[in-house]
Amino acid sequence: MQQHRYTRLTALAFGIAGALTLGQVQASGFQLKENSVKSMGSAFAGAGVRDDDSSVVVNNPATMARFTGTTVQADVTAIDLSYEFQGTGTDALGRPLTGGNGGDAGDLSAVPALSVIHKLDNGLAFGAMISAPFGLKTEYDLGWQGRYFAQKSEVEIVDLTLAAALDIVPDRFSVGAGLIYSRADVTLSKAVDFGTALFSNPATRPLPFARPQAADGFAEVQGDDTGFGFIVGANFNPTDKLAIGLSYRSEIDYELSGDVDWTVPGNVAAVFAASPTTRPLFQDGAVTANLTTPSVTSLDVRYDFTDRFAMMATWAETGWESLREVRINFANPDADSVEPFDWRDTEFMSLGGEFKLNDSFTLRAGVAYDETPTHIETRTPRLPDDDRTWYSIGGTWNASEALEVNFGYTRIEPDGPKVDITANGSHLVGPFDGHADLYGVSAQYKF
Repeated sequence: MQQHRYTRLTALAFGIAGALTLGQVQASGFQLKENSVKSMGSAFAGAGVRDDDSSVVVNNPATMARFTGTTVQADVTAIDLSYEFQGTGTDALGRPLTGGNGGDAGDLSAVPALSVIHKLDNGLAFGAMISAPFGLKTEYDLGWQGRYFAQKSEVEIVDLTLAAALDIVPDRFSVGAGLIYSRADVTLSKAVDFGTALFSNPATRPLPFARPQAADGFAEVQGDDTGFGFIVGANFNPTDKLAIGLSYRSEIDYELSGDVDWTVPGNVAAVFAASPTTRPLFQDGAVTANLTTPSVTSLDVRYDFTDRFAMMATWAETGWESLREVRINFANPDADSVEPFDWRDTEFMSLGGEFKLNDSFTLRAGVAYDETPTHIETRTPRLPDDDRTWYSIGGTWNASEALEVNFGYTRIEPDGPKVDITANGSHLVGPFDGHADLYGVSAQYKF
């Protein structure tokens, strides 16, 4: 029955590892940039040097020193993700995997953010922000042909950032830093092909249900933890028209702990119960896994050509090499299970502009190119990711001297995502038809 033990480890590894490396198509990997509707309207070009957007608390805290008085801002972005599998699959005997294409694995999700900045007369500024820098929500139809790789996945990472900034040279050079308190919560589910596990063992192969796809079970994994990180930044204005910002967000480590919930068919459970092992197989219990979210280095530039027209640009590097593998630890004596991912660092580049129509309305637009950290050798349907292009538009309505309302829309197009992966005898290969539409609205009040 050693084969059964191996299958249990592999199933868990693909379940938990898949959850930790999932992502939607908003940004590199499972990164979310949606912390500012105003900046989204220009594809986040120059987001770290905006002195009219309090999301700089997390985009570059040094820019808080450019504010006056108190600014409060609330943002919400609705992400309409669409992902449909258009490939095929085979089981361990080379037969087609049963089930459909999984339907639209995407969903409509809301990403909120709340920020506040208060500037003192002595050059000090303080800020706080709640945001979601990483996350996802995807779900395939039950019984789809890729069910052994992914079913439902939900990852929520929420940050509370407390930051401060100081004018070193008033209106020319400032620095800032912040402490990040982060909470991660991961839940996922997937089908388990117990028929293949029994078929792979000569002792159980004669059983009538010991055939690939003949005895499906189910597994759901949940884990959570908190972590701490930091952010630092600098803002340099060599002239009244030019602003340059540099910021760095640290990696954050989580030691996720939770439980696995197994659903095992009765006939399969009877086979395992009769096995001469020291402990029953596929029993509910505790699991742990380490997760490290990547560092992010950003360079932002803005140039005001006139009082009405400005252009912005951003280059950012996300340190996805922090995710080399996912190691699953079990509360029972089972050995660790390790899944390689070998993700690579990625670059995000955007260019945008904005035009002030009058005292009440400002329009903006932008385009961006975002690299994927994945590669075909280890890519799974949990993240059918690829390089992507952003197209953004947005605007601001100044309702009064104190109140403004922002809106934005972004279309994200990935460049032909596909998978080609084998696990537990099942093989899934083919492209995904995917895109995302982002709709955002925010309000800012100054006093």
